Order: sequence, then structure tokens, then C-alpha cells
Amino acid sequence: MDKEQQSILRTLGVANNFEVPVEVRRRADFLRDYLCQASCRKFVLAISGGVDLLAAGLLAQAAVSELWADGYNTQFIVVRFPYGEQADEIDAQKSLGVIGPDRVVTVEIKPAADTTVEAVMAQGEDLVEPARKHFHVGSIKARQRMIAEYALAGSTGGLVIGTGHAPEALVGYFTKFGDGAADILPLAGLTKRRVRSIPEHWGAPSELVFNVPTADLGSDAPLHPDEEVYGVSYEDIENFLEGKPVAEPTRQRILKTYRTSGRQRALPVMPTDRIAG
Repeated sequence: MDKEQQSILRTLGVANNFEVPVEVRRRADFLRDYLCQASCRKFVLAISGGVDLLAAGLLAQAAVSELWADGYNTQFIVVRFPYGEQADEIDAQKSLGVIGPDRVVTVEIKPAADTTVEAVMAQGEDLVEPARKHFHVGSIKARQRMIAEYALAGSTGGLVIGTGHAPEALVGYFTKFGDGAADILPLAGLTKRRVRSIPEHWGAPSELVFNVPTADLGSDAPLHPDEEVYGVSYEDIENFLEGKPVAEPTRQRILKTYRTSGRQRALPVMPTDRIAG
């Protein structure tokens, strides 16, 4: 492993060692302690049929349950954001059954998202590359969901939980100010293998734990696998993050993607900032 790869792993917070019970305890404590320190009373999490949201949901529910036992009046709110008929609805309902949140809220985002798309296209259609229209619509959906999440969190004194983890951060695969926006990231620094181990630890059904990762935002291709968007397999990404051997062409592709996706991970730049490199 060269210095650049070591630097990336440090930046993303990927640990050399991982023990499931220890990490489950540490991350549940992190959620519980931060909620109290922030003087907040609620956690808000958008839910789908994906394992990332299942893992984050189980950690949040464990933290809230412990706070209740200690006499702290709190609540875990899970939000379902359908865009019309969602392809992942069955798995999402199964995940809700496993997590057992205190409250479930459903917010239909299709009217708001479609209105935004129509308004943009009314005068800016020539600015939208036709081949990427579905990509841009997917980003609008993701940001519309986050608008609603923060509406709920803001009105209830809550914190929005994000599900960002090391592979997504590595390749910049998230919508900035959409699913990339959050107050707290309990899965940060974890590889996908390690994320899966959290619901496995609690005995979640294998069909949910090993569900094919997808953002489910593209209207043209529902449940399109993340790996096909990455252009690199999760196996290779995981091996890179865990310091295991990766074919050199693949390794170079991962490094190039990391270098060119820095804008996704960065805070807004200021006049005092200097461009790296």
C-alpha cells in the first residue's frame, strides 16, 4: 500500500481492524451521546430496502431505546419517501419490520419533484443534456427527500441521520445536498462488508442484508445496481479500502475517481481556499 492509499484510508476513517460487537456498541453510543450533547430529542432517517439504511436504523433504534431506559424522552422517526410506485417497497416494509421505529411517516415526493423538473425544463431545457436528464431528475428526487427530512427534523428538534460510508465517499457516489446531507453519519468509515455485519449481528434476514445496493433514483432504470454506475465492483472497492490486493488497472481507476470526486466531499469553497495539486 503506497502513501496515497494510506492517506485516503485515513481521510475516510477506515480502521485496520474491525470487531462487530465492539463497533456496534461504539456507534450506538456515538448516536446516543451526540443526541444528548446536541440537546435534541429525535432522530430522523429516510428508509428504503437497502442494507445501509437498515444498519443505520438498527443502530438508531438501539440508541433511542437505551435513552428511554435512562429516562430521556426521545423518539426515532423513520420516513418513507415514495416517488409514485417504488420498486423497493416490499423490501422497505421488511426493513421497517426489522427496525421497529417509534414512528413511521410517509411523504409522497412525486408532486414536488415533478413540479421542480417542469419549472427547470420550462426555460432551461436547452441547458440539460438529454442523455443525462434522468440523472438530473434523480438528483432532484434525492434533494426533495432531504428537504422533507429537514422539515421534520426542524419542527421536532431532531437530527437527520445519513448513511454515508467509505465506498460511497471514496468514489463520490451520492447526491450533494441530497442523500449526502445529514447531521450525523453512524456508518462513516465502514466498508460495505462491515456495514452488512451490523444487521447480521442483530439477526436481520439475509435477503435484506445481502440486497443488491441501488440508489433507486433513476426513473428510466429502477433498482439500477450501484456497481454498474461505479464501473468497479464492490469487491475491488472493498479490497482497496481494506488494504488487500487489487489489480493495478482497477486500482488506478479507483484512485482517479477519488481524485476527481473531491468536490463531492468538500464543504463550499471560500476565497481563502487554495486548489490542491
